Amino acid sequence: MPDKTEDWFQQVRIVLVNTKASGNIGGAARAMKNMGLSNLWLVEPREYPSAEATWRASNATDVLDGAHVVATLAEAIGDCGLVIGTSARGRSIPWPIQTPREAAGQVAAEARQHKVAIVFGREDRGLTNEELQACNLHLHIPANEEYSSLNLATAVQVICYELRMMMLEQRDGKAPHFDDWDQPPANSNELEHYYTHLQETLERLDFITHDNPRQTMTRLRRLFNRARLDQMELNILRGILTATQNYIYHTDRKVAALKASVDEDGSDKG
Repeated sequence: MPDKTEDWFQQVRIVLVNTKASGNIGGAARAMKNMGLSNLWLVEPREYPSAEATWRASNATDVLDGAHVVATLAEAIGDCGLVIGTSARGRSIPWPIQTPREAAGQVAAEARQHKVAIVFGREDRGLTNEELQACNLHLHIPANEEYSSLNLATAVQVICYELRMMMLEQRDGKAPHFDDWDQPPANSNELEHYYTHLQETLERLDFITHDNPRQTMTRLRRLFNRARLDQMELNILRGILTATQNYIYHTDRKVAALKASVDEDGSDKG
């Protein structure tokens, strides 16, 4: 039985029953390889192997090459301890049914002990009642009720994605989250210096007044606090403020010099 967290992943097989369009087999193989799965079983496909399946698989032809082609569903699931059948509709007799995320948790819990099969039916009518009754659980993707029909390869992608997310969470001890960043966050003191610098600059621009800034600074604080500035970003913003203040300073000096020159010209003429 698998020892590593990732190893249970290879205990999972994707079973396609009586697939009519060979392109969907290729698409399913590609979806599997995208998510790290490779164990594909085909029950009496209408046309396989085929050039269309190979074309749709793109660079996942190794999954196609390793596919098991069998004549009956019983052959595909006979050695599996857990069989989950995908179903798009309710049944007259209730059956245990799960969402893809719930099913992924169930698979992760059992795949260390035995093989698991997830079974997908025909494109036009899914699995028969008899085939669904051969499954321990049913799985339903809660798609838009007004347009719930999913392409077979798309349905395989949804399930394989949830399986991969579950595997990564177990392997890493936490749900996948991309939190890498190239700079540390600006700390509270640095932000306070920035807000002081910002207010001084806005006052110099006559955008706000010192005695009556209204809610402008509060809203600007909310904006930048929400953005979670890093230290490099904060340095850039402070550089812009410094450049603005320098421009104002030199402009004021030029204006003052020009005014003084005009005043001198005026007095000489008098």
